[in-house]
Amino acid sequence: MDMASHPSRPNAPTAGEDQRADWAALALDTAEANGFYAPDMLGAAIDHLPGGQDVRLIEARDGAMLIGILPVTIRARHGRLPIGCISNWMHDHCFFGAPMLRRGHEAAAWRGFLAELDAAPWAPGFLHLEGLDAAGANAAAIEAVCVEQRRGWREIHRYERAMLRSDLSADAYWETQVRSKKRKELRRLQKRLGELGAVETRLLDDGADLARWCDDFLALEASGWKGENGTALGCKPEDAAFFRSACASAFAAGRLHMLRIDLDDRAIAMLVNFRHGDGAFSFKIAFDEALGRFSPGVLIEIANLHAVQDDPAIGWMDSCAAPDHPMIDSLWAERRTIVQYRIALHGKGRAWMERRVAFAMANGAETIARMLKGQR
Repeated sequence: MDMASHPSRPNAPTAGEDQRADWAALALDTAEANGFYAPDMLGAAIDHLPGGQDVRLIEARDGAMLIGILPVTIRARHGRLPIGCISNWMHDHCFFGAPMLRRGHEAAAWRGFLAELDAAPWAPGFLHLEGLDAAGANAAAIEAVCVEQRRGWREIHRYERAMLRSDLSADAYWETQVRSKKRKELRRLQKRLGELGAVETRLLDDGADLARWCDDFLALEASGWKGENGTALGCKPEDAAFFRSACASAFAAGRLHMLRIDLDDRAIAMLVNFRHGDGAFSFKIAFDEALGRFSPGVLIEIANLHAVQDDPAIGWMDSCAAPDHPMIDSLWAERRTIVQYRIALHGKGRAWMERRVAFAMANGAETIARMLKGQR
């Protein structure tokens, strides 16, 4: 078995047609779905990478077959600690960090990743991984390989976020999981909104409409508080270009799931999801804040619930929301546990010693911090 990993040169990650074809094949046979590392999103993020970021793409192969891909970046600090480390790269609009692993090759892929990092003179400290599913294929493979190699590892943080995973129909889920008082209030808001004009909910199904829908989403998001704070996608040309590119690639691959609610043919709420495997990831939501009294953001989430539960090809959806999100937590009953790991890196000579010290220092500082917090 030939195991190899191939980092790109720093500050300018590249991916040619052959490499992206390999990614696409891997995405079709991945052990753990991740729409953010699928070729649509990852390729768009790399193509529109802001200057100054040091991103490397590590590939694990079995002979010529790609069995894993892990984007990484070098961090000068680990949280509050002045300790350099390697971390999985999650760009500004990435909300899940599980590397792509070929089904049946999960442990082999992780052996390849870790071997490359062990041998890399540019890899400081240890490997920090964030945004992983505690019950996912990556978590299981990491634990198995670390035990096998007697490699130190530690889970350093976890939280839960809303997830939609149910065999119920949309109507049954709505009736079962959402309080009757809330259902009554939302029906009232839908009725009041309908008094203002013609209300229509649509799912994007025609590629000829894609560019206009992207324009509408960018404008709608920028019209609210995100635009005022400069965090809307349309506020930065590279972010807007990334969004358009990701949507176009995902639509071509059958992975874009885009909804809108119109009032008299004008978008008042839009939601963008990216599908991968048998699941999907909720990406961005935008709504007309001038109509806030009608809760358009909640209304489009209700439409999304029906679109997902009525689509047999979508088995689940990750909200990608912050923990304890007041809106989505009240609508979706299921939860996904997201974790972070710290993994020791091996090596030779001075590199091995420096990495061993960095791993021990980070673990020690964390233990002391927890002890002090407990004393309070």
